[in-house]
Amino acid sequence: MNGRVLIVDDDAETCRLLETRLKNRQFEVCSTDSGEGALAELASADYDVVVTDLHMGGLDGIELCRRIAESYPDVPVVVLTAFGSLDSAVAAIRAGAYDFITKPVEVEALLIALDRAVSHRRTQQEVRRLRELVRSSGQYQRLVGSSDAMQHVYRLLDRVAATDASVLVTGESGTGKELVAQAIHERSRRASGPFVALSCAALPEALLESELFGHARGAFTDARAARDGLFVRANRGTLLLDEIGDMPLGLQPKLLRVLQEHNVRPVGSDTEQRVDVRIVSATHRDLESLVEERSFREDLFYRLNVIRIQLPPLRARGTDVLTLAQSFVEYFAAKNDKAVRGISAAAADRLLAHDWPGNVRELKNCMERAVALTEYEEVQVGDLPEGLRRTQPADAGADEDTESAPLVPLEEVERRHVIRVMRAVGGNKTLAAQVLKVDRKTLYRRLELYGLLKGGGER
Repeated sequence: MNGRVLIVDDDAETCRLLETRLKNRQFEVCSTDSGEGALAELASADYDVVVTDLHMGGLDGIELCRRIAESYPDVPVVVLTAFGSLDSAVAAIRAGAYDFITKPVEVEALLIALDRAVSHRRTQQEVRRLRELVRSSGQYQRLVGSSDAMQHVYRLLDRVAATDASVLVTGESGTGKELVAQAIHERSRRASGPFVALSCAALPEALLESELFGHARGAFTDARAARDGLFVRANRGTLLLDEIGDMPLGLQPKLLRVLQEHNVRPVGSDTEQRVDVRIVSATHRDLESLVEERSFREDLFYRLNVIRIQLPPLRARGTDVLTLAQSFVEYFAAKNDKAVRGISAAAADRLLAHDWPGNVRELKNCMERAVALTEYEEVQVGDLPEGLRRTQPADAGADEDTESAPLVPLEEVERRHVIRVMRAVGGNKTLAAQVLKVDRKTLYRRLELYGLLKGGGER
């Protein structure tokens, strides 16, 4: 499509004629017969340009230009005015109109004006995006941390954002996978388009199919009207498929076809719609293992796993724990209008010693509670949840590899180390193999030997 146009005219014949001509020139067009209707339409949908008549009952074209300039300054308005009515055209420009066309409308002249208006809007959006990039100076907004593990993530994001390649974000629950997806979107050429997120684990299969692909009227019992799916709503933007590992096997072929053909067929429909969507998928599960277990299609896996970003667990990010905790303290202090400045040294020790099985999400909840409860300018140990209050900094001298530790066979040392690594990575065999520097088949043989393939909390 060349752009999305809203036509405003109380003459139904003019609306019908312009709508037909513009659709033939690959514009997406809607129309309304009043200024009030135009404002309601702009409040509910995104348009690249508005074309309006000046003389209408109720809210006239001049006042409509003024309202749009105030509330939607990035949407250009092209006004239609009678031949020779220069005063009206000047008044419209002063009210905020971008351009004017005289009646009777010459379609070619209108097309030129629309192309210029759409290009103007997109240029404005790009300038704003670049200004934001300069202002943020490389910071990834809600992604906080300077550990080596996060620096590696930032470098990947810088390289990935400029492409349209599919990205698979992996990591334990609570590590911030959706924030990474948003960061990719905000730094891409699609930043002015929609960012749409869906959890594949949150809906039953039939509802998930309708949510993703849309449905035609009468496709099922409650389908009283046709509805666009998220692929269509995310057009020219980014679609995050969260918990992709929980995508029902029956829907995977249909998803694969959309990724290959870039066409969506709603449930119960015989027609397809072209979509231009970048896919970012996320999961805490080990997709390679799911492929081997035949619960996830191998061809879909390769379509999604063009570029992988592995998010580290919070326990592997060192003092990022304190940086994140401080940012949460400042956020919740401002939100609750409390004079809390930071974290006491004793409380910081507890935060560093904790394992954080819930990762950043758990830390955020912990600091929200602490800020709400504290009576001091700094969060104290007593403000932390009971589990953290009992946590003590690890004793470096308590390691098993000491003179007093019992002597065990080399095979037992290996077994304990493999178990320790599996626990540290939350049971993710792909990540465990990377840490141990062995291939997945070798790791599988070891796990089978130790009786850990079935059970042990692994994924």
